[in-house]
Amino acid sequence: MQVLRARAFDLGEGTQVRRLIPQRALRTVGAWCFADHYGPDDVALAAGMQVPPHPHTGLQTVSWLLEGEILHRDSLGSLQRVGPRELSLMTSGDGISHSEESPAGHPPVLHGVQLWVALPEGRRGGPAAYEHHSSLPEVSHGDLTATVVLGTHAGVSSPGSTHSPLVGLEVAGEGVLPLEPSWEHVAFALSGTASVDGSSSEVGELVQLGVGRTELDVAGHVMVLGGEPLTEQLVLWWNFVCRSNEEVVQARADWEGSTGRFGTVEGYPGPALAAPPLGPVRLMPRS
Repeated sequence: MQVLRARAFDLGEGTQVRRLIPQRALRTVGAWCFADHYGPDDVALAAGMQVPPHPHTGLQTVSWLLEGEILHRDSLGSLQRVGPRELSLMTSGDGISHSEESPAGHPPVLHGVQLWVALPEGRRGGPAAYEHHSSLPEVSHGDLTATVVLGTHAGVSSPGSTHSPLVGLEVAGEGVLPLEPSWEHVAFALSGTASVDGSSSEVGELVQLGVGRTELDVAGHVMVLGGEPLTEQLVLWWNFVCRSNEEVVQARADWEGSTGRFGTVEGYPGPALAAPPLGPVRLMPRS
């Protein structure tokens, strides 16, 4: 077991996130290639989350709120208010754009997790899609309750579409959580101090669990991510998950050139994000 510290990043206007994945020591966990944890933030007198339209390719975005409300817009024409414990799942395929904002009259606290899943070669060039699921299944293990946000756990599956073997769980209580031993897993506290595998874990720490575990002792409120180890190499730059530097350069040019690949988000009260300067991009080797 290894403990890694999150890095702090600013997201949009006034929202700071703890970036848990990727890190130099851990690029992916199964197909999970990105994990941000934000809040709880007092947004009673603030705008809250305000992320202008921006593009994605080669991934799924998994938005999971613990408190608050977010308004999702995308270039498919989706307009969806998302509340706590509702799954907002967007599959980019070859290209999509979206925005996320705290709507007018939003609740006073904002707290959630933003995750990305790398799409496999056979799906990453396909069509874009958006799903919203207001009810997710739960599995009890004694005094431990696991909400199956995405993927499959203990024979129970989330209604969200998946394209590789993986699981994302919100876990609360105290007990033993069964794990798929052939998958790699991580865990991180969502609130307070949690106990993971008998060790104390604070918010902002990522517990790397590796492969070969059949179960995990948990106490507290944590997120558990796992999946079959990824065999594909990735190039992750800005909002793109690609396979080569050339693909990154093309995706950036398509967004900046308004070629139509990523569509247009209608209704957001502000301009879209410009792509940052194209600095170094690097292959993400298996860790």
